[in-house]
Amino acid sequence: MDGQNDSLASEFVLLGLSSSWETNISLILIFSLLYLGIILGNLFIVFLVIADSHLHSPMYFLLSNLSLIDVGLSTTTIPKMISDLSNEYKVISFQGCMTQICCIHIMVGAEMVLLTAMAFDRHTAICKPLHYLNIMSPKRCVLFVVTGWVTGLIHAMSQFAFVINLPFCGPNKVDSSYSDFPRIIKLTCTDGAKFEFLVAANSGFMSMGTFFLLSLSYIFITFWKRSSRAFLSKAFVTLSTRITMVVLFFIPCTFLYVWPFLTSLIDKYLFIADFAITPALNPVIYTLRNKDEDSHAKTVQMELLCQILL
Repeated sequence: MDGQNDSLASEFVLLGLSSSWETNISLILIFSLLYLGIILGNLFIVFLVIADSHLHSPMYFLLSNLSLIDVGLSTTTIPKMISDLSNEYKVISFQGCMTQICCIHIMVGAEMVLLTAMAFDRHTAICKPLHYLNIMSPKRCVLFVVTGWVTGLIHAMSQFAFVINLPFCGPNKVDSSYSDFPRIIKLTCTDGAKFEFLVAANSGFMSMGTFFLLSLSYIFITFWKRSSRAFLSKAFVTLSTRITMVVLFFIPCTFLYVWPFLTSLIDKYLFIADFAITPALNPVIYTLRNKDEDSHAKTVQMELLCQILL
């Protein structure tokens, strides 16, 4: 950053979630427990998938990569936030702020692609079970993961490239507990309207587009016409938890980036769903439901075989 001009702010002050000491103590306890659950739950999945040869399948390969992203996303924000809750003066350097923003957007972009890949995996397993192993080959699974990280990198750098050169000579107080493009742009000395629009268009379009594709995929699976009514009922119950997790992940993204310049208290707390709650629940939701989904997929496979034989 040595090449930046003198108008560049050297640090930003984070106003945090609350000014009440009692509230901060409660938040420290809550976020510490959530972070511990995120680390233990997600790393356990990764180690289990690596160690158990029975779990060397496309579904668990994608799940283990999702767990790694969740660990990284939470580690980027929660430890710093817990530390700030115990300090009256919450500050982050300019370099630290830009690094945090880039890491967040890279991993969120990768997670969106990975969630889409996992929906495609379930769609293939349930709707095309006879071709599942051929379609979800190891090469294609690796391609999904690589595409996710490349997409996240492009998504983050496309916004970082113009934000890094903006003059930050105005106020340096961020009304949040972490750094992000919408909050930082408000601190520039220039008219940030066009940059606000670019952030909303980039992140908002990616969030809404991915959410739309995921919704269509799960709706198609749930109401697949070749399945029996009993299967449809079971599939709906099984996939409803996945749909709930997708909604829980994407609704905050929509509010934060499609309508990213709100200052309400709710807006300050929305990030908790993406950085703490969803990563903590993902191991429970996906590991408990995967067995049921496999049995449902095998049921469809038997139905198709019967149709072919008859």
